[in-house]
Amino acid sequence: MDSKNTDNYSSENSKPRTISKEFKEYWYSGKAEITSYNLTQERYGELREGTAVTIFVTEDFLPEAQVKADNATENTISVLKLNSTKKFITGIYPYSIMTSTFNPIATANHALKVSNSVQEWCGHVYMQLNNRANFEVMSHSYFAKEADENFKLKKTWLENEIWNLVRINPAELPTGDVMVIPSFEYLRLHHKDISEHNAFASVKQGDSLTSYTLNYPDLQRQLTLFFRNVFPYEIEKWEEVNAAHPSDTTRLITTATKIKRMRTDYWNKNKSEHTTLRDTLGLK
Repeated sequence: MDSKNTDNYSSENSKPRTISKEFKEYWYSGKAEITSYNLTQERYGELREGTAVTIFVTEDFLPEAQVKADNATENTISVLKLNSTKKFITGIYPYSIMTSTFNPIATANHALKVSNSVQEWCGHVYMQLNNRANFEVMSHSYFAKEADENFKLKKTWLENEIWNLVRINPAELPTGDVMVIPSFEYLRLHHKDISEHNAFASVKQGDSLTSYTLNYPDLQRQLTLFFRNVFPYEIEKWEEVNAAHPSDTTRLITTATKIKRMRTDYWNKNKSEHTTLRDTLGLK
């Protein structure tokens, strides 16, 4: 059940969405959508092979506490959650990255929460953004200059929320010159300050796929998502290009291409007999 927008995030200009029957049938079926991808990840000036997984699912959310609710009540709202993971190897040691993004479904507001963690053998880092009267950001890192930060930012577009917006309503995607906070994964891997940057956003529609591109001139970063033209707008692949430094001309491209997609109540698939589903997804 949707709240009456009496929570802290209601300082935004809430615009109600019209939720279609096909949206409800797809996203409120009691199943998540899981997609596995072959990943080629740029790291330390080389391309690394790995896998990525996106898990899209609706859930009941407490907008005040900004956590998943145990049960739906008059105080909960419905969100589309994306859990996105990456796993790849750099030399002797592995990387594991996970980002979670929660977008309200009934209203066209910014994401209510974004969290990101990166683990590798040198240590781990964690970032979280909560959408309240402002964006409230908490960041922890084993790097001294990035350790234990708490601050507020004015509200603007979040690169992380774009993925959910593709799935909810691509017509709402921002275009032209926009201010965007880049993805949390990018900010941590490249040790960038957590702040907004100017970007140029564009949409190009093909025969079956639409591409959405965010280009950040000052960061020399570009992200392109390729998704189906028709509902439920599945994301088939994506590409990222990042400069390692201002004079970097190599422009190695991170790519992710779909292996397999399934819809399932994965939280009930936790017995040994269910490990074969990982084979179906092409995951080790």
